[in-house]
Amino acid sequence: MRHLIFIGWTIVAVLVGAGFLHLLPKLGSTGKRLSESLCRAPGLDWVITYFTILPMFVGPVLLGWKGFFDGVAGQVAGMLLWQFAHEALNREAMRGPRILKVTNAKVGALPNCLATWLTAFATPIFWFIRLCTVFVYTPLTWLVGLPAYQGSEWVAVSRQKFAGLVGHDLIWCLYCDWMTGVWSLATEMLRNVESFWCPIKFYSDKKCDNCKIDFPDVVNGWTDPAGTMADVTRLHDEKYPFGQKVNAWFGHPVRLTVKGESPNTPATIVAPGEHAE
Repeated sequence: MRHLIFIGWTIVAVLVGAGFLHLLPKLGSTGKRLSESLCRAPGLDWVITYFTILPMFVGPVLLGWKGFFDGVAGQVAGMLLWQFAHEALNREAMRGPRILKVTNAKVGALPNCLATWLTAFATPIFWFIRLCTVFVYTPLTWLVGLPAYQGSEWVAVSRQKFAGLVGHDLIWCLYCDWMTGVWSLATEMLRNVESFWCPIKFYSDKKCDNCKIDFPDVVNGWTDPAGTMADVTRLHDEKYPFGQKVNAWFGHPVRLTVKGESPNTPATIVAPGEHAE
């Protein structure tokens, strides 16, 4: 009985939270500002944690390891109830073109549904990656001068503003909206880590070719694998001269000189030591 009660309360918490987010923009200018702040980091981080991660933690704390599954069941049921309600209130959009309709038609409803829900297992992983961008990467900006970033410019959601996107399509597009920003920010940070500490090309040409999209410095200056450690240290001295304030990856915008501005102070970068979130 305790497990059913917890699942029930989790469903209520999800629906109340969703209702609060729907209500906020209708509460005048203050509500609109608060709503907008919850659509980007760091406010969005709390929203994501509330809806996806908190039930997974509270369940085991209250009910032991089985409570984890209760938390997941409650949040999934709550999301599905919100989805059905949102679709019921937007019948006109439901009758029109939908992403779900076109993907179901192309791959089949059951495979499409299973594949979509399979991606949900990545949610805790992306949440953990987001934690790393804040609590692991941020100290690197203070310690070794890697460039800091405004999380709100990357981790944000806006697809709820797209006309006709309702129910199932809306919730999954918001999920993609969030995780794309998290992944892109983490990748950008990893570019700085790789080029600063390990600027050596891979022996595999195929790996270099595969990685050059996300890590442009593979073909933008990393030392040839047939080189020597002297080549690596010489490259490091060239790309990261002593006294440089921001140690960004080689192709980073911070290295571009803008007339009237220092190449180390672009508008999109936060100076090391400042809060990046």
